[in-house]
Amino acid sequence: MKPVISIGNQDFRSIREKNRFYVDKTSFIKEWWERDDVVTLITRPRRFGKTLNMSMVKYFFSISSADHSGLFEGLSIWQDKTYRELQGSYPVIFLSFAAIKSPTYDGAREGIIQAISEACSEFYFLRDSDALNQVEKTYLENIKEDMSDAAAAAALRRLALCMNRHYGKKALILLDEYDTPLQEAYLNGYWDELVSFVRSLFNATFKTNPYLERGLLTGISRVSKESIFSDLNNLKVITTTSDQYKTAFGFTEREVFGALELCGMSSRKEDVKQWYDGFIFGDQADIYNPWSITNFLDSSQLDTYWADTSSNALVSSLIKEGTPEMKMQMEDLLAGKEIRAELKEQVSFEQLHKSSEMIWSLLLASGYLKPVRRSFNQRTRTTIYHLKVTNLETLDMFADMVTGWFPKYESTAYGNFQKALLAGDLEFMNQYMNQISSQTFSSFDTGKQPSDQAEPERFYHGFVLGLIVDLADRYRVTSNRESGFGRYDVMLEPLEKDLDAIIMEFKVRQAKETELEDTVKAALLQIQQREYDTELLARGIPKERIRHYGFAFDGKKVLIG
Repeated sequence: MKPVISIGNQDFRSIREKNRFYVDKTSFIKEWWERDDVVTLITRPRRFGKTLNMSMVKYFFSISSADHSGLFEGLSIWQDKTYRELQGSYPVIFLSFAAIKSPTYDGAREGIIQAISEACSEFYFLRDSDALNQVEKTYLENIKEDMSDAAAAAALRRLALCMNRHYGKKALILLDEYDTPLQEAYLNGYWDELVSFVRSLFNATFKTNPYLERGLLTGISRVSKESIFSDLNNLKVITTTSDQYKTAFGFTEREVFGALELCGMSSRKEDVKQWYDGFIFGDQADIYNPWSITNFLDSSQLDTYWADTSSNALVSSLIKEGTPEMKMQMEDLLAGKEIRAELKEQVSFEQLHKSSEMIWSLLLASGYLKPVRRSFNQRTRTTIYHLKVTNLETLDMFADMVTGWFPKYESTAYGNFQKALLAGDLEFMNQYMNQISSQTFSSFDTGKQPSDQAEPERFYHGFVLGLIVDLADRYRVTSNRESGFGRYDVMLEPLEKDLDAIIMEFKVRQAKETELEDTVKAALLQIQQREYDTELLARGIPKERIRHYGFAFDGKKVLIG
C-alpha cells in the first residue's frame, strides 16, 4: 500500500503519530551526540530536512517529551539501549529564524525577539519553581517582545540558567535556519545593524553560557566567522564538503529507490535520477533533495518542486550584476560544462559584490552547483573546485532566473527579438534593443558611478545568457572566445544544417565617431579584419551562411547594423 505523503510537514511528532511517510534519519542523533562538540553549525541547502531533523532532536532529548518515546520505536536509534535511556532526559530550547524575512532592520529585530519570546514562553511555568530565586524569576518575566537589545541578547542564556536551576541539568539549544534574516539583511541594506545585534545574541547564547550543554545550529550558508562568529572559538562547522553527517540530510539513492518501490514506481528510477540526483555531501555522492522526492512520490509528475520554493532573489541579483567573466562562466554551466574556482567555504556577505569566488561559494552551499572534483594548489595553498550545475531541476531554475532578468511584459518581445535575429529583421531588432536598454541597462551595472563602457558590457553578457537559455536546442551560443586573430563578442553556431551562423560585435561609440552608424561600421570591420569566421569555417559552415551584426552603444541608445 502506498504510504501517505504529508507535504510540507516538518514536525517529527505529527509525522510519526499519523504514520506518514518518513525516511529514518535518527542515526543523526547518535552521531551528533557521540561527537561531543559543544556547538555545531550544519549547513545544507534549503528544503533538505534541516527543520524536520531539528524537530526530531527536540522530541528525542526534551524532558517535556519524555512521554513521547513511542515516536522512536521501530527506528534505528531505538535499537540501542543507551539511547533509549537517554531519550527525554535534557531541557531543550528550540527556536527558528526561518520566517524572519523583513525588508527593514526594525522588522528583522522584531522577528528575532518574537522568536526568542515564543521559545521562552513554553517555560514560563519556571517562574513558580521553588528552585529559582526572585532575581532569576525576574529574568523570565523580562523576556517579552518589547525588551531591549541587551535583554534580548541575554534572554536564551538566562532561560538556560533557570532550566539548570529547575532540572539540575544544562540545556540543549537548537537554532534552525540561523542565516535567513542575515541574507535578507544583505539584500535590503541593513547588514551592519543586524550583524551587531546577532553577534551579541550568539556570543551570550553559545559562547559565554555556562548553562549550555550542547548547541546545534542549521542554515544554508556558513557566514564568515568575522561577521557573527568572531567570539565563538568552540564552534564546529559542518559544510556540504564535510564528511560528517553526510547522509543525515537529504535522501541517499538507496533510500530514494526504496521509496519508489514502496510507491509502485520502480520504473521511474532513471527519470528521477536525471532530474533530482546530483547533490554531493563530503565524499557521499548521489544525494537527492527530499522536497522534490516527496512531491514526486505524491504526484508522480516530474517538475521543478525545489526550484519553485524560493524567489532566488539573492542568487539572481549576484549573477545579473556580476562581471562579464562571471557571466561567461555561467554560459559554460548552462551548456553543461564545468568551471574551476578557488573557493572558501565561508561566505562573507560583505565581499559578495566584490568577489566571484564568494558567489560561487554561496551557489555551492545553496545546492545550485555540485563539486565534481577538487584539487589543491600547492603554490597558493588553496583548494580548486570543479563545479557543475547540480541536475536538470537546477538547470531549469537557472534558465527561469535568466529570463526573469528582463521585464515580464517584455518576455514576448524578447522571443520576437530572437525570431527577428534569426530572420535578419534589423528594424525589429533595433526597435526592441532600444526599448529594453532604456529599461534594464542600469540593473546590469553595480558600480557606484555607472560607466558607459560597463553598462553595455554587463548587459550584453546577460543578453547572451538569455540567448543560451532559449536557443540551446538550435544553437551553440558562446561569447568572448578566440577565433582568427582575436576574440569575438558573441557567436551562434547552428546545430542544424538549415540555419545560418551569426557573429555579433558590441562597441561603445568613441569620440572620433560622429554617428552611431560609424560605430556599427567599426564593429563589422573588426569582425572582418580579425577573421572571426575562422572557427565556423573550420567546422564546415560555408561563408555565405555566416551573418555579421554590429551593435553600437551610445549611453542607452543602440543601433544594430
